[in-house]
Amino acid sequence: MELTLPQRLQQSVQGSFHKTALLQKRVRELIRGASPLVETRETNPIKIAFLEMERGLIELIPDEEGQAPPPQ
Repeated sequence: MELTLPQRLQQSVQGSFHKTALLQKRVRELIRGASPLVETRETNPIKIAFLEMERGLIELIPDEEGQAPPPQ
């Protein structure tokens, strides 16, 4: 039996919080005009982000603006 897209994603990403944060960040980038990392006719940024994550093309990196300033 073939797994659904959400089932495949759950297997490939550890923890639902990490998956949600990763998708939210990438969807925001796509909405702001970032180019998709996959060739697709899909226009929905959520579906594009799912495809990118499933193929291992994106990873979660903390935003610089949310980090504490470096120690002096």
